[in-house]
Order: sequence, then C-alpha cells, then structure tokens
Amino acid sequence: MTVTKDESAREGADDKGDMTGGAGVPGDDYTPSERRLARERYTRARARRATAIAALSTLVTAAVLYLVVVDAPGWPRTKETFFSAHYAREAFPKVLEGLWLNVRLLLVCGAVVLVLGMLIAVARTLRGPVFFPLRVLAAAYTDFFRGLPLIINLMIVVLGVPALRLQGVTVDPVLLGGTALTLTYSAYVAEVFRAGIESVHPSQRAAARSLGLTNRQALRYVVLPQAVRRQVPPLLNDLVSLQKDTGLVSIGGAVDAVRAADIIVGRSLNYTPYIVAGLVFVALTIPMTRFTDWVTARMDRRRAQGGSL
Repeated sequence: MTVTKDESAREGADDKGDMTGGAGVPGDDYTPSERRLARERYTRARARRATAIAALSTLVTAAVLYLVVVDAPGWPRTKETFFSAHYAREAFPKVLEGLWLNVRLLLVCGAVVLVLGMLIAVARTLRGPVFFPLRVLAAAYTDFFRGLPLIINLMIVVLGVPALRLQGVTVDPVLLGGTALTLTYSAYVAEVFRAGIESVHPSQRAAARSLGLTNRQALRYVVLPQAVRRQVPPLLNDLVSLQKDTGLVSIGGAVDAVRAADIIVGRSLNYTPYIVAGLVFVALTIPMTRFTDWVTARMDRRRAQGGSL
C-alpha cells in the first residue's frame, strides 16, 4: 500500500503528540498536573514571604540604627560637625577636582603595577640554577614590600628621597607617592600572578614543549594566558585597594581629594569635607567592586559547568 506524503506527515505529528503527552515532556498540548501547580504556587509563596521578611528586617534594622544615633546625647554636635550641608556644598567641587589626581594615579600606577608584578612573578618561577640569584632577589622584593606598611613606605619615599638632594631625581610628591604605591602593590600583584602560574598543571608546559615550543614560548603562549585568566578576580580586588590607597599620597602635600578636604577642614574646623571625600571614594569603588563580583560569579559558573576559565 502506498502512503502519501500528507498522510505520513499527519502520522508523524500524531506520534509526536502521543510521545510528548505520554512521557510527560512538555509539548503543544501539555497540561501540568495538580501536584506541579501546587508546588509552583508553594514556591512562589515562599519567595514572596522571604522577600517580605527581608524588607521588614531591613526597615527594622534601619529604624533601630537611626534611633540609636539620633537619640545619642552628642548627636546635635556630631551632626553639625560631620554632616553640615553648607560645608558639604563647599567641599564637593574641590574634592571632585582633587579626585582627578587619584584617578590618574590609579590608571598610571595600575598599569605599571601589572607589568612589574608580572615580571617579578616570572622571575620567581624561572627554572634552572643560573636563575637562582634572580629568584632570590624577586622573593626578597616581595617579602620586603608585602611586610612593609604602605604608610611607612610612602613616608620613606616621599619624605626621604627629597632629603637626599640627588641630582636629576624628582621631588614631586605626586611622582614619589605613585612610586611608593607601585613598589608596594607590585609585590602583592606579583604573588597573585605567581599563584596563577603555579596553578597551571605541569602537563600543559610539557605538552607545549612536545610540540616544539621553547620554554619561553610555552610560558608566553600556554602558561601565562591560563594563569592571568584564572587570577582576574584577585587582580581586580588589588586594583580596588589601589584605588582607595591613592588618597595616601596627600601625606606628601599632593592636592588630591583627601588633601582638598583636609584644606577646608583646617580652615573651618568642620569635618564634613572628610565625609564628602569618603563618599566620593565609595562611589568610585562600588562599580569596580560589583564588576569584580560579576567576573568572579561568571568564572565560578563556567567552572561548575566544566567550561574553560
């Protein structure tokens, strides 16, 4: 018996409908069961309940904190000294003007820190006895500057270098402060890069060598790309910290956001400009922090799914 094309298509559609309906797989005529509908209603109800509880808890906590602060005996004086609208309006444009210096320091120092940190990390991972002195120097550098408090490093560089009166050496507090930031953060970033390099399985380097690549080529084209990709979240965290610590260059007299606020405070004896400067730094830091969290979550999802990092 000959089956026409239209009859064959109708039979295929009927078979598909029977399979989707019988196997419980959603199809065009799929109708969820009462148990599934009840489970979905229960899930939505729990989600609404959790949202309501979280909102209520947040409101209660905020109200308690507000009452504790406002009912404090010294609140009127504190409000006048730290939260003056008049001095906030006066300080805001000057703080923003000084913030441009902090942004430039972040961009320049951040780029130099990444390059110098990578070189130090590579120096610490070089193999062979001939590179032993280089490995020792790189390890001593990271140990010293990771252990030295940043504020002391800044004071030594910003105040000590000009005292030497060396010919051809700058005494600009911005350049000296940036140098101190670079020295400290290069040590931290170098350890991040080194951890990434050592996290790459030795078989990757061995496979690259078996394909005819030299040690330098294997490091450049195989190891470093994987290491850097794995260490993106901690590197972004270090850049967030560097962004905040650029305000420390003010100890040398550089007029950044913190120094601009300090000038107004010294003249008015009102500390509201410090609050303004702090909020400006927070507003500048939050986007990078959220971006770091997004990158970390994305990499975690890809790792959980078995994808490449």
